[in-house]
Amino acid sequence: MSQPFRNGESYDSPLWPGLKLRLLEDRIETSLPGPVQMLSSAVHPGGFSQADRIVNWKVPLTYRCGDPVSDIVRMCGTWRCDPAQTVGLITAAKLTHASVVEAEGDQFKLLCCVTVGTRNAARAGLPRPTFPAYAPGTINTIVLLDARMTESAMVGAVITATEAKTAALQQLGIAEQANGQPATGTTTDAVVIGANGYASWNAVHAYSGVATSIGCAIGEAVYAAVLEAARTQHED
Repeated sequence: MSQPFRNGESYDSPLWPGLKLRLLEDRIETSLPGPVQMLSSAVHPGGFSQADRIVNWKVPLTYRCGDPVSDIVRMCGTWRCDPAQTVGLITAAKLTHASVVEAEGDQFKLLCCVTVGTRNAARAGLPRPTFPAYAPGTINTIVLLDARMTESAMVGAVITATEAKTAALQQLGIAEQANGQPATGTTTDAVVIGANGYASWNAVHAYSGVATSIGCAIGEAVYAAVLEAARTQHED
């Protein structure tokens, strides 16, 4: 577990050759050595896709989010990223305080990168004023897996990662300001799960709940990353 961008601008995975994270002027770019299958709730493209790059774009709190998809696609041109091979996230959290966790286990390796801001912490299941427009994401969770996974296991990884995020927030006592109830997340969270599916692995992970080796590792990584990033979000 580390926060590599508090004192640097790059992170090269020691476990996954060619997997790199770079802190640039307005974003963290994660580049992979080749296209992988992605499942995400990202602004662009969302759902299942193939991509070799993830961009976590920092915008100001005053960002006008009328058409975030077009904004991401337009910015890809500025960043010289192929929008057809890029997953785009939007955040208002501190990029310098992103937390990175890596692990390896039974037929897998993984990297987790999380950016956290809890200004709009909220507890799911309670009534509140709502809005139809997209707003900047606040807890963005990226989990990349050097592993073979079924699509249902990737969906399961979304569940496991989300549960771990919630557990970390509750461990820290973060609450929704309006009612004081323990927060389950924020109003604008996003998650990305990526798996390369390399045939060199001898097994396919069909499940990713916390009772599985890969699911437990995902949960531990997300939990640790959210704890670190949330604890330090107000530090310089």
